[in-house]
Amino acid sequence: MVDVLGGRRLVTYDGTWVEAEAALQNKVVALYFAAGRCAPSRDFTPLLCDFYAELVDQARPSAPFEVVFVSADGSAQEMLDFMRELHGAWLALPFHDPYRHELRTRYHIMAIPRLVIVKPSGDVITDKGRKQIRERGLACFQNWVEAADIFQNFSG
Repeated sequence: MVDVLGGRRLVTYDGTWVEAEAALQNKVVALYFAAGRCAPSRDFTPLLCDFYAELVDQARPSAPFEVVFVSADGSAQEMLDFMRELHGAWLALPFHDPYRHELRTRYHIMAIPRLVIVKPSGDVITDKGRKQIRERGLACFQNWVEAADIFQNFSG
């Protein structure tokens, strides 16, 4: 993820800061563009939570997968409230980081929620992650891993 989030610090829902490069190294990354005030975001987020939990929290070994929330909320407090209420234990680009807007442009985000699955290089695997999770569940993850050329033994 050096191309996309290298040098950035990300935050968890409990306020812990992490270096993006260390947290995202050798992982398939899902950039989650959403907002708490958006009904479709509130509808999809619990499904994404379950998907993440099955792949990362419950699987042994954990899948090479991470979600990075890119907020479209109206304020830092709205973002934090949404994260605390519905999010999984994933990461977020801080609300005040102007790079949120650059990512929206780079990945052509016109509507939310949008789940863009990217390779470690930042190249898009699919911009239809939300649809694929809804239709195929965990089965879509193996395709993402193969497309990302991540060399880890994981079978979902």
